[in-house]
Amino acid sequence: MISSPFIPSSILLLLNVDDGDTVTDFMAQERERGITIQSAAVTFDWKGYRINLIDTPGHVDFTLEVERCLRVLDGAVAVFDASAGVEAQTLTVWRQADKHKIPRICFLNKMDKIGASFNYAVESIREKLKAKPLLLQLPIGEGKTFKGVVDVVSKEKLIWNPNSDDGKDFERKPLLEMSDPELLKEITEARNALIEQVADLDDEFADLVLGKFSENFDLLPAEKLQTAVHRVTLAQTAVPVLCGSALKNKGVQPLLDAITMYLPSPEERNYEFLQWYKGDLCALAFKVLHDKQRGPLVFMRIYSGMIKPQLAIHNINGNCTERISRLLLPFADQHVEIPSLTAGNIALTVGLKHTATGDTIVSSKSSALAACRRAEREGEKKHRQNSEAERLLLAGVEIPEPVFFCTIEPPSMAKQPDLNHALKCLQREDPSLKVKLDPDSGQTILCGMGELHIEIIHDRIKREYGLETYLGPLQVAYRETILNSVRATDTLDRTLGDRRHLVTVEVEAKSLETSSLLPVIEYAASVAEDLSQASREAIENGLHSACLQGPLLGFPIQDVAITLHSLVIHPGTSTTMISACVSRCLQKALKKADKQILEPLMNLEVTVTRDYLSPVLADLAQRRGNIQEIQTRQDNKVIIGFVPLAEIMGYSTVLRTLTSGSATFALELSNYQAMNPQDQSTLLSQRSGLS
Repeated sequence: MISSPFIPSSILLLLNVDDGDTVTDFMAQERERGITIQSAAVTFDWKGYRINLIDTPGHVDFTLEVERCLRVLDGAVAVFDASAGVEAQTLTVWRQADKHKIPRICFLNKMDKIGASFNYAVESIREKLKAKPLLLQLPIGEGKTFKGVVDVVSKEKLIWNPNSDDGKDFERKPLLEMSDPELLKEITEARNALIEQVADLDDEFADLVLGKFSENFDLLPAEKLQTAVHRVTLAQTAVPVLCGSALKNKGVQPLLDAITMYLPSPEERNYEFLQWYKGDLCALAFKVLHDKQRGPLVFMRIYSGMIKPQLAIHNINGNCTERISRLLLPFADQHVEIPSLTAGNIALTVGLKHTATGDTIVSSKSSALAACRRAEREGEKKHRQNSEAERLLLAGVEIPEPVFFCTIEPPSMAKQPDLNHALKCLQREDPSLKVKLDPDSGQTILCGMGELHIEIIHDRIKREYGLETYLGPLQVAYRETILNSVRATDTLDRTLGDRRHLVTVEVEAKSLETSSLLPVIEYAASVAEDLSQASREAIENGLHSACLQGPLLGFPIQDVAITLHSLVIHPGTSTTMISACVSRCLQKALKKADKQILEPLMNLEVTVTRDYLSPVLADLAQRRGNIQEIQTRQDNKVIIGFVPLAEIMGYSTVLRTLTSGSATFALELSNYQAMNPQDQSTLLSQRSGLS
């Protein structure tokens, strides 16, 4: 093991993606499309530091891949196109990093691209991300004239050999008054501005600057400034900004230096739950892959303790004990077998059959119980509820709800078991993929995050599992709600054998003003008094199952509050019967209510040249689009607005045709909104016609 400090991970890998042969993009679909679909891990050493790097997708359909990787990172590198600055998906990923409190560095890539603008990209970070950029580098030239960078901290220039394709051949020279008077003056001003900016954010550095170096900032050692920038980055009060061109590896070496210098090591990240394990094993499984030879491969972030092959581990979420047969160090699709791994590392384990994304792994059940007792004692001292300790012990990943669905059928009924196996494996790999069975038609329904997501799943079933499946037309995942308050009463009276099951229930359903995916359940005072825990669970199961299928089109019900006004249970009645009666009663109430379809509304951002702005706007108007603003980005126009998901299916093809392939767009789910009566009536007519 390396004894020196190591930095576990960062967001994006900076290698040549332009040829579609990035090391971490090893899937056939990734190489064909030139995009990242699955996150992939690479472990390597840089100047005595161990770096575990994770490359994550940028496409909105694969947001979960970013979410589950951010959960286990200590630091991140956010990569920007220098000609575009902050784009739609940048905001999404930045918000995710904010949620997980990840310190980060910004890298302005593609400085050699026509239209690249360092100042524009920095300003967009300041304006759109509301971040404070610390300019640690300035570019020498932009676009075709880009040839290197100047290190603002050390006042050195790095010039790359234009004939070197791999970026290894570069020269680092100090700036001198004799050879670069103008550049030296510009960098001195930039360094002074950087020192003042950091001093405003860090009191310790401010005392140093005002004390010893107030007369002449040039005398301030680079190491002191670097240490202060490190503290500011960890405090997340500002973000260091570097630049370069990953195509020819220009600027990548100083970026790796910056990762080791400014991002936190595992020891510098404060994870409160670690104190409860006292050095015992604690790891989080954040990704599962299926390998034809090895079986399930589970990626883990080790927070404390050590992992070895043949080690028995306990899965807290699954409440089961499994054995790790082999331990691997990840390098994209190539893996190196190793004898052990310690805290701070990303491990790849073989042999875990039941572990899934978000599971907490410990050395044994007794270790988990001991940690839980310590957490409870700590919670009592601080007057916290035990649920908080439990939440920290089992901190997992939030799975977004799918917005598209379609039917999937095997080539013959004989292949149905093979399809079921393929979908089971893919679901374990990708929790945002949902598979369910249509109770009426018996067809398998595939639910995903977008057109590309479902297209990739379909392609993987063909390539990896050898199945030629047939997809039905893509359909939008609508939701349903009610507009008024309704009551219903129901009685279930059934005798099974010599046992009589009798339940009488009265429920009220009403609309909620705030958005809630799950029903808000309340009990009348008279009901709550005598209700056992088993009966309460049965009631809530019944109410939740009734909300899975709405009365209009069978889509899930949301934004409803349900009150149980009365409940009479005959002695000996099973909880299954209670659940069934409550579910039937709520369905009866929902059918009587005024019903409303909710449709998914998408945030849309279209980047288009001025020449094609009018036809794109006209097309969006026909799609019930609501334009919020039109921004200027360099020579392009950026249309920002909302559009219903149902109107945007197949939009990429239409946009290519309208703009001769020059425009790009990004979509992200905003919220669910009520359809107007005319559109709802049209949708209901179409669905009834189809059925």
